[in-house]
Amino acid sequence: MADAPRITVDELKKRMEVGETFTVIDVRNPQAWAESDAMLPEAIRVPLDKLEENLPRIPKSRPMVVYCT
Repeated sequence: MADAPRITVDELKKRMEVGETFTVIDVRNPQAWAESDAMLPEAIRVPLDKLEENLPRIPKSRPMVVYCT
């Protein structure tokens, strides 16, 4: 994952505004979700330590963006 390209929130927003679609995966832990005012519409919420066991529920038909803090 260290070699995965990184994009900023602003870049992601611009790309979404022009119609690009992504699968957004929110890997913040439950405490971070509860303390945050940042909610990601349509994101798949999976704590990072549970990512591997949840891979089957993540669509592979479009690029993925992983959100973490």
